[in-house]
Amino acid sequence: MKTKLTHEAALSLLRKYNQEPFHILHGLTVEGCMRWFAEDQGFGEDADFWGTAGLLHDIDFEQYPEEHCKRAPELLKEAGAEPELIHAVVSHGYGICSDVEPEHQMEKILFAVDELTGLIGAAARMRPSKSVTDMELKSLKKKFKDKRFAAGCSREIISEGAERLGWTLDELMEKSILAMRSCEDSVRAEMDALGLQD
Repeated sequence: MKTKLTHEAALSLLRKYNQEPFHILHGLTVEGCMRWFAEDQGFGEDADFWGTAGLLHDIDFEQYPEEHCKRAPELLKEAGAEPELIHAVVSHGYGICSDVEPEHQMEKILFAVDELTGLIGAAARMRPSKSVTDMELKSLKKKFKDKRFAAGCSREIISEGAERLGWTLDELMEKSILAMRSCEDSVRAEMDALGLQD
C-alpha cells in the first residue's frame, strides 16, 4: 500500500486541524511507532503508509471531539488521501466512535497502539529520565494495573487490541516500548523544529 501524502503534507494537514502541542506530539509518536511496526511485521515497503495512518489517525479529534472518526473522511478526502488510508484512520475508533472494523494487520496495530502509546508516554514522564529508553515491561505493567494512572487510556481497548492481533498483552507492551524507543529522539527533534516543545 502506498500513500500520495508525504510526511510534510500529512503533518501540515494535521496542524491545520490541531493546534494543541499534545495532539501533534501524539500524532508524531504514533506515526513513529507505526513505522517501527511496519518493519517488525514484514511490511517495510509500506512504512510510509503505516506512518501516515498513525500521524493522521486523530485528525478530527481536536476540532470535532463529538464527531471523532466521523469528520475524518471528508478532511482526508479533501487532501487527496486514498480510501485505504481513510478506512485505516476511521477503524482505529471501532466500537467507540466508529463502526468500521480494523481488518488489515496495520489497522489492528493502530487500534491497539493508539491508547497504549498514551499510557507509555504518561509512564515515561514520571521517570527520572523522562524517557522510554530505560523503561521495563514490569514497570509498565504496574502502571497498566493501576486504573487511576493515566485513567483516560482505556485498558479494555489495549487488551482488545492485543486479542485482535493474537498477541499476549506482554507482547504488545514489549513491542510498543521498543517502537516508542525507536522514535523518541526524532519526535522530540520534530517538536523542537515546530517550536512546540515545553
